[in-house]
Amino acid sequence: MSFILSKLLWPFAAPGNFLVMAAVLGLALQVLGGPRWSRYGLGLSAAVVAVLVALTVLPVAAWSLLPLEGRFPVPTLPDKVDGVIVLGGAVDVSATTAWGRPTLNHAADRMIEFAALARRYPGARLVFSGGSGSLTNPEMTEAPVARQEFERLGMPMDRIQYDGQSRNTYENAVASQALIKPQPGETWVLITSAYHMPRAVGVFRRIGWPVLPDPVAYRTGVAAGVGMGPGLATNLYLLEDVIHEWVGLVAYRLMGRTDSVFPGPV
Repeated sequence: MSFILSKLLWPFAAPGNFLVMAAVLGLALQVLGGPRWSRYGLGLSAAVVAVLVALTVLPVAAWSLLPLEGRFPVPTLPDKVDGVIVLGGAVDVSATTAWGRPTLNHAADRMIEFAALARRYPGARLVFSGGSGSLTNPEMTEAPVARQEFERLGMPMDRIQYDGQSRNTYENAVASQALIKPQPGETWVLITSAYHMPRAVGVFRRIGWPVLPDPVAYRTGVAAGVGMGPGLATNLYLLEDVIHEWVGLVAYRLMGRTDSVFPGPV
């Protein structure tokens, strides 16, 4: 139920969509309302313009993303690990289906790191966890595309296990645990995007599976974090993922899927 609700409600909360709806409402109040409602509409329209100006000249999205990406440091990995698990989210299933070849998105570094660790740890078990996050096309899952990508990268295909049913982070952890049955004392490396790592680690901890975080696919830098300049499109693009992640952290805590709102190193 939570998965369905998240998919139905998110289009209204996505920043770009929300600003458009607010602008249309403001205009409607000015045109169709009386003097009082017209003033409210004018105020709402002015607020939308102010937000757009702020998003154009200030790196608002990067400021909001930096705490997420910096929550877990780049790890010093041990000489031996028992397994490596990578979360889905790097595959563009729609583009892959349209063009007939594996296509990755801005999180492609997840797959690259997975391939690198597979070579570094030839004895480790390997797991890819990713199904479909779509309500309308649930049959378009990430796992088959990931398999093609791993084969193209020359990975040891006989070592990789797949969870192709998971639709969100919580299901990633639960389904992978059922698939792998990790034993106490084993060392498992978890790969996902840096901004997504706090929520992912929180879920794995909650189900009793301690993992070693290996954050990748960073999207901020010094210039993005502290610089100023015109960048409305970039801000809106990043802000959608930022807001989605912060909302996800709060929602997962309220649903008891994590032990804290903002999981961090222990």
